[in-house]
Amino acid sequence: MKSTSLSLIAGTVALAAVTGFAALTAPGDGGTTEAKAATRLPVERSSLLCPAPGLSDLAETTYTSFTPAGGSGGEAGTAELKESTSTTADDATGKDGNKEKKDKAKADSGKPVVSLKEPGKPATADESGADAPALVGTATGRLAPGWTTQQTTTVEAGGARGLLGVSCTGPDTDFWFPAASTAKSREDYVHLTNPDDTAAVADIELYGPDGTLKSDVGEGITVPARSSVPVLISTLTSAVAEDVTVHVTTRTGRVGAVVRTADEETGSDWLAASTDPTGTLVLPGIPADATSVRLVAFAPGDDDADLKVKLLGKTGAISPAGREDLYVKSRMTAGIDLKDITRGEAGSLLLTPAQGGKGTPVVAALRVVRGKGDAQEVGYIPATGPVGAQATAADNRAEGSTLSLTAPGATATVKVTASAGSEGGEQTVKTYTVKGGTTLAVTPPVPSGLKGGYALTVETQSGGPVHAARTLALPQDGIQMFTVQTLPDDGGTVEVPAAEQDLSVLDD
Repeated sequence: MKSTSLSLIAGTVALAAVTGFAALTAPGDGGTTEAKAATRLPVERSSLLCPAPGLSDLAETTYTSFTPAGGSGGEAGTAELKESTSTTADDATGKDGNKEKKDKAKADSGKPVVSLKEPGKPATADESGADAPALVGTATGRLAPGWTTQQTTTVEAGGARGLLGVSCTGPDTDFWFPAASTAKSREDYVHLTNPDDTAAVADIELYGPDGTLKSDVGEGITVPARSSVPVLISTLTSAVAEDVTVHVTTRTGRVGAVVRTADEETGSDWLAASTDPTGTLVLPGIPADATSVRLVAFAPGDDDADLKVKLLGKTGAISPAGREDLYVKSRMTAGIDLKDITRGEAGSLLLTPAQGGKGTPVVAALRVVRGKGDAQEVGYIPATGPVGAQATAADNRAEGSTLSLTAPGATATVKVTASAGSEGGEQTVKTYTVKGGTTLAVTPPVPSGLKGGYALTVETQSGGPVHAARTLALPQDGIQMFTVQTLPDDGGTVEVPAAEQDLSVLDD
C-alpha cells in the first residue's frame, strides 16, 4: 500500500472525528463511497468557561473539575482552566480609556487555576474575594469526554449573600435566559466570556411581559480575546419588569454566557441557559421545602404557546389547582406564581402543549425560594434536556446533596456513580429505577472513605428518557443556602460514520 493512500485514510478519519461525516474516494475509480453506518466515538477536545465569581470581598469560591473514567482509551491529554482577562462593559464598548488597567489585566491572564490529572478523580482549587477572574479552559485526550467543572461560591453576608453554583459552560452562539429581571430589588448581570484568540461581538435582546424592551446599548458588545465582560441588565433598558427573558447571540465568534442574579431579600445565584426552544419542557429538581416557585416562559417564534403545567412528584403527576395552564404570547415573557407547589414532596415541572394544541417552541426557567423572612434563599432551575448517555455534577460534599431523577414518559433505569474523592476514597455505584411520570429524589451514594469533594455521574441504562438535577445545600446561620444544577447529556461522544471502502484499489 502506498504512503499516500495511508495519508488519505488517516485524513478521512480525522475529518470524521471533527465534522461527524466522512467520504472516501478510491484513487483511480472516480467513485465516492459514503459512510453507511454511524458509530459513536469519544470527543478529543472540550472547552469550558467559568464566569467571574467575584461579588464581595467575603466570597469564597471552589472549583471542582472532573472527567468520568472509562470515556476514552486515547492519549493522556490535559485539562486545565486558566485566568481570563477581566473586562468591564465600558471597556467592551470603548468608553474606558484606562490603558494601564487593561495592560495589567492582560499580563495577569493565562495563570492556571485548576488542573485535572486523571479521569475518575476530581481536582479542586479555591479562590477568595471579589477579584477572582473568569476562567477559560480546554481538555484533550482521555480527559476530554464528559469533562465537567462546577463553580461554587459562598457569600455569608451582604447584598450578594447566598450559595451560588454553576456548571461551567461550553462556548456557543445562542443562549436563552427566562427568569431574569429589571425589578428595583434585582441586580442581574449577563456574564460573557470569550475563549478564543480573536474578539467576539455579541447582542443582548430583552423581552418583558409586553414584548421587546428596546435598547441600543445591547447591540454590538465586543468581548475581547480570552476575556470576560459583565453587563448589568438594568443599564440596557429603562423598563422595569419582574420577569424578563434575555437572549444572547453572537455576530462573530462565540462566547460562554450565564446570568448572575441578586435580590435584596432572597440573595444571589446563577441562572444558567434554558435548553433550546421546544414544545415540551422538563424542569427537574424542585426542593421539597420550597416556599415559593415562580415559572417564567417565553415563546421566541411567531406563534403563541398554550401550555399544560404538571408537577411530577413521588407517586405521579398532578395539575396545580388554579394554575394548570399557562398561555404565552409570541415574543412576550409570561410568568406564573406556583407558590409552595411541592408541599413537602420534591418534584419536577413538566410543560406540554395544551390538549389539541400544537407544540409551539418555548424556553422556560423556575425561580425557587426556600425559607421565609430574613432567612430566604433563592435558586434557579432552567428547562433542561435528558441525561442521555451520561451526565455529571462535579461538586458534591459528604452531606448536603440531593439527586432528583425524573422520567416524564416510560419507566427508566439509571446507574449513578459516586467518584473517588478529590483527596481520597473509592468510587461507589448504585442503580435506581424511576417510574414513568414521577420524580425520584434521593440522597446520592457517597464514596467509601471519602476525603474532599466528589462527582456524581448519571448514565441511562434502559427505558425512557430521564431528566436530572442535583441540589447542593450548605446551611449558614439558619439560612438554607442552596443551589441547583441540571444534568443534561455531557456530549462526551460524537457520531462518526464508518466509511465503507474497497482497499484493493489502493494496492500497488
